[in-house]
Amino acid sequence: MAGGAQKQGEAITGINVTPFVDVMLVLLIIFMVTANYINNQSIKVELPKAASGDTPDDNVNLGFVIDAYSNVYLDGQPLDLKELPAKIALLKQDGKNLQALIGADTNAKHGAVVSLIDALRNNGIYDFALNIEVQN
Repeated sequence: MAGGAQKQGEAITGINVTPFVDVMLVLLIIFMVTANYINNQSIKVELPKAASGDTPDDNVNLGFVIDAYSNVYLDGQPLDLKELPAKIALLKQDGKNLQALIGADTNAKHGAVVSLIDALRNNGIYDFALNIEVQN
């Protein structure tokens, strides 16, 4: 044990910290490597500054997902495109700017994506983005 031989009933007066230090050094190395990887994946951009402009609180982001079977989901809930105008009208009552983020499965039909984009544009949502996975 740490601290040498002990007599029976005697309190432990020393602690071996070597295993603790070893674990901490391994964690430090993992964090350093991970931080370097995350840093390399980002794009460095210096954004211009302005006194006026919309704050992020003025926007409502709608998350759309189209699965491999061309089923559409809005924020995790199944959605029929016929219901979309009513949902958008309800969200527009707050007076916030609506934006859409569309994520589609690779095997989803192209027509399903186009139909969703068309439905969004017909209901006044012109700001949208397509979610992708970065290929290395």
